[in-house]
Amino acid sequence: MKKTHQGFILLTMAALVVMGVWFAGCTTPTTPAPPEKEKVLLATTTSLYDTGLLEYLKPMFEEQYNAELLITSQGTGKALEIASLGDADVLAVHSPSLEKAYMDSGKGLNRRCFAYNYYIIVGPESDPAGIRGMEPVAAFKKIYELGTAGTPGIQLVSRGDNSGTHNEEKAIWKAAGYNYTTDIQKSGAWYVEAGRGMGETLQLTNEKQAYTVSDEGTYLAYKGDLDLIPLVDKGDILLNLYSTIAVYNEKFTPEEIAMANNFVNFMISPEIQEEIGKFGVDKYGKNLFSPMSGECSQFDCDCTSPATETTPAAA
Repeated sequence: MKKTHQGFILLTMAALVVMGVWFAGCTTPTTPAPPEKEKVLLATTTSLYDTGLLEYLKPMFEEQYNAELLITSQGTGKALEIASLGDADVLAVHSPSLEKAYMDSGKGLNRRCFAYNYYIIVGPESDPAGIRGMEPVAAFKKIYELGTAGTPGIQLVSRGDNSGTHNEEKAIWKAAGYNYTTDIQKSGAWYVEAGRGMGETLQLTNEKQAYTVSDEGTYLAYKGDLDLIPLVDKGDILLNLYSTIAVYNEKFTPEEIAMANNFVNFMISPEIQEEIGKFGVDKYGKNLFSPMSGECSQFDCDCTSPATETTPAAA
């Protein structure tokens, strides 16, 4: 009887060992799920987006901050309007006057300039208006005089969308002594308002063999498909400054604002400034943008201070 009892105990212990081994084999250590990526909505301009720079930088930002960067592009005016409604987290735009008004409204944080290039006036190689090598203001005056006189082959295609480029065009008209609303708009068939992004405006200009104002970066990106050449590319008024701004909205969480600030800091960081300076060289033979690289005092903007503010100064 004693042997039977001992045998039962041994069998029971063996069964427990087998079950333990089985359970050990069937269970694996649980691996914590990776943290969910935070979505960041960037509202930007077609002039910047069409060059491909933001798509180039996107994976670098996403990896560094475990984020998903969603990009929507339109003219600067529309981008600022979207941001004002709280439908964007951060901006990358290029119209200093509109940007400053936006900041003054208390809806923007930590505006930092990160790059620049120049606007150019492009047109057909035949240059029927004869503006090649002129100063921008003189070139616009000549196009206006010939266009309003009905000279064949003279047309100027405008973005017509309150974008940074459109505002640059209006600034040149103002410097030339014209009232944009009364003298230029609807002044004849010579003046065409495209209402399109920069790439599409260049394509329309090409179809019409007309003139237009373009940022240099987008022109270089589309150059291979165009029969247009730069005719005017000198003059202080042609400076094209790019900035990034974190969006403030009282409904945004501190975490959302912090991530927008991360994007601002990302764009002005030395590593990304170097990437911006290299972008386009391999494909176009020159960089599409000049990075600030910490030297921006001549542009009346901040390109070095870390983005730390989480509420507007007036808030």
